[in-house]
Amino acid sequence: MFRRTIVAMSLSRPLANPPNPWLSTEVEYLEDPPDARLEVYEDHTRQILASNDSPDLGFSFSVNPYRGCFHGCAYCYARPSHEYLGLGAGTDFDRKITVKPHAPELLREAFEKPSWKGDLVVFSGVTDCYQPLEASYRLTRGCLEVCAEYKNPIGIITKAPLIERDLDVLQRLAAVTRVSVTISIPIWDRANAHAMEPFVATPERRMTTISRLAAAGLEVCVNVAPVIPGLSDSDLPRILEAAKAAGAKRAGYTFLRLPGSVAKVFEERLRETLPLRADRVLARVREARGGKLYDARFGMRGTGEGHYADTIRALFEQTARRLGLNERNWGSDGGFEADTFQRPGRGLQLPLL
Repeated sequence: MFRRTIVAMSLSRPLANPPNPWLSTEVEYLEDPPDARLEVYEDHTRQILASNDSPDLGFSFSVNPYRGCFHGCAYCYARPSHEYLGLGAGTDFDRKITVKPHAPELLREAFEKPSWKGDLVVFSGVTDCYQPLEASYRLTRGCLEVCAEYKNPIGIITKAPLIERDLDVLQRLAAVTRVSVTISIPIWDRANAHAMEPFVATPERRMTTISRLAAAGLEVCVNVAPVIPGLSDSDLPRILEAAKAAGAKRAGYTFLRLPGSVAKVFEERLRETLPLRADRVLARVREARGGKLYDARFGMRGTGEGHYADTIRALFEQTARRLGLNERNWGSDGGFEADTFQRPGRGLQLPLL
């Protein structure tokens, strides 16, 4: 089912993974651990649409053309998903990446099933669909072309300027259905951003992406995700102000989430790259998580609780209100309140009576 390709590329730090809770053995190196090389695996799964029923998410279906992510963000909540593959949540997640080479064909097959009614599809839930491998594999672009063919509404969440390559497809989509693009910018300070998300474009470059998407007529959201207490919370107003100036129409935020092995990956990176801030950040996280590093309860995972979390929420809401962000409902200018899904050559997909 999986085929592996190894690419000669190393990290600036050695291989490091927290123990995988699903495995009974753990590798320990007697000498210095080796540098992590990029390994690409092909996943020939027969399904591409992932579904969820989480009340914390605004969508039910997503497409993940990749598993794992080259960006290497220390705070990524999706890291534990790699443990179900028998891999680690640390550098394995960053450098042992799975691609789904038949993703566009599988999406077309899913849209042809009578059960599909044209729900919103989000790219992606547990990876960045525009990470560097997309430049050569073009799986996300292929899937977007399928969505344009079927007039299926889509949402995109990414940190990568590579999305600018696909402006032509996104404009075709926006002409026939609802399109939402969210650019994640959690940290404004360039040095802090590099420490926590080392292989992502700078915050300023991501603002340029917002500007280019907005100039192309797309409705763009900036997501301050995650807000890292004690490190990036003070950046929030500057991010929203810059995003508004760049043309963003909406904004959101998510409080730092550290499920499972993510907590160890995050703490190790924090102590390695920002040692003078580490204790303060972790204390602030615990303050907003009832003394723990993570709270898995729905409704609390993305917001936190207590005075400190309430202060961040108020800061976001007041700044967004001042800037006029979030005043319009998504898609209100496009006239796509009704279903737009249409199988080619067969007219609109109407609900059964």
